[in-house]
Amino acid sequence: MRGAPTILHLDMDAFFAAAEQAAKPSLRGKPVIVGGLGPRGVVSTASYEARVFGVRSAMAMAQARRLCPNAAYLAPRFAVYRQVSDIVMGLLAELSPLVEPLSLDEAFVDLEAGGVPASPEAARAVGERLRADIAAATGLTGSVGLAGSKMLAKIASEQAKPDGLVLIAPGTEWELLGPMSVRTLPGVGPATAEALRRAGIHTVAETREAGEEELVRLLGKAHGASLYAMACGRDDRPVVAERDAKSVSVEDTFDVDLTDRTRVQLEVARLAERCVRRLREAGRSGRTVVLKVRRYDFSTLTRSETLRGPTDDPAVVREAAARLLEGVDTTAGVRLLGVGVSGLADYTQEDLFAQAAQAAHEAEEAHGTAQEVTEGAGEAGGAPQALPAALEEGGEDAARPRRWLPGADVRHAEYGAGWVQGSGVGRVTVRFEEPWSAPGRVRTFAVDDPALEPAEPLPLVRPEPAAGPDESPGHDRDRAHDQHQAHAPDTGHDHGPGHDHGPGHDPGRAHDPGRAHGRDRGRAQPLTSSP
Repeated sequence: MRGAPTILHLDMDAFFAAAEQAAKPSLRGKPVIVGGLGPRGVVSTASYEARVFGVRSAMAMAQARRLCPNAAYLAPRFAVYRQVSDIVMGLLAELSPLVEPLSLDEAFVDLEAGGVPASPEAARAVGERLRADIAAATGLTGSVGLAGSKMLAKIASEQAKPDGLVLIAPGTEWELLGPMSVRTLPGVGPATAEALRRAGIHTVAETREAGEEELVRLLGKAHGASLYAMACGRDDRPVVAERDAKSVSVEDTFDVDLTDRTRVQLEVARLAERCVRRLREAGRSGRTVVLKVRRYDFSTLTRSETLRGPTDDPAVVREAAARLLEGVDTTAGVRLLGVGVSGLADYTQEDLFAQAAQAAHEAEEAHGTAQEVTEGAGEAGGAPQALPAALEEGGEDAARPRRWLPGADVRHAEYGAGWVQGSGVGRVTVRFEEPWSAPGRVRTFAVDDPALEPAEPLPLVRPEPAAGPDESPGHDRDRAHDQHQAHAPDTGHDHGPGHDHGPGHDPGRAHDPGRAHGRDRGRAQPLTSSP
């Protein structure tokens, strides 16, 4: 526990949803919900406008649709979120060499290690400058907490939401923590909270008053002692710059329970490939393959196999996952499958037998395909014909109709950049707008319209043109200010004469809960002061 508030915690506000609002002018000030869009999907992030209706992260998407039916429901665009996260983490790295990322949108920073004077005034100035820099670089807002420990800094950032800064001065910890729920403390989940509730302990103050001996009796020595220290405001955990991942995994929840064994096997193989891609992107390998199967009745089975050495070979992981699946009964139905790799290492022990088997398998498949094409042509009495173009370019997936997910970036040969608003019955509805434009028009096309193509995401802040010889440095500051103002959400229902609702569902018609409740919590204001 430090005597000065030199630990900073940054938490971006409604990160995924805010990024979508910044990218799509027509959604600013409107309820936006990002997550899995299927019947069993889960909410990843809800904008503050959607939270007014009771929508929360990790909520079933079906429940979210009941609570807020007029929201814009979008599929996640993780490439965009990672790009923004890289920018934010770069700004944090300029403050200190000790930055501990917790996720794409959250991190601790040790300001003392960055040379910031150990005073509340200096820490507050750094926090305010950081918020302004993030807004200028990304168009998004973040909340900052400053305190003498990681626990208090995180509590402070929660109190600062949205778009604020809270500093907890040393000596005020007991007064601040006392009335808070015991769930506020790190490590207190539903089970621990229920055990404390049965003992008549509901708040942090009551936890502290119970004493360490009583907490140890209720929760065990390690957990009880740690909880008592937290309740007293004591947290000596350091900010750790490098947090090694313990595992890499992927999983999918299916809209309909899988009962076909072949389909289950194919899904496991596909998940193994995805898992290895993530493993390689992280520059890691692993020696333990884990299979996760959640059945129709929500019972979950986990099976694992430890290999002879670390690997990032897709064939090895795929075959290990297939062996693990052999011992699991899936006939009653499977609602979720997952494949993971743990026991991570920075090197790979090559499995020559697996590589040889994979090469032989690929050669056999290639020979079989060529033979089928040749025999087919011979039967028709003509010369051998080439493989279909769709199969040459992208295999079986390339021959399938394109699937347009809500929120996906597209480009039309005539109308330019836009995003998918919805699709169905052979049609796709697109709103044409850019992050720095006014809300755009809506148009509908056939799903196979050759003029419409998937596109790379646009940056959330318009790239600055190269400075001319006559421009002064002050012009750059003015341009950054203008860009930040251009990202302020639309505050009225009338988007001007250029706005055309068009056919299909229009998220722009959604009710604006911020105005209905007298305050638009999701509005990105210029960052000049802290609450």
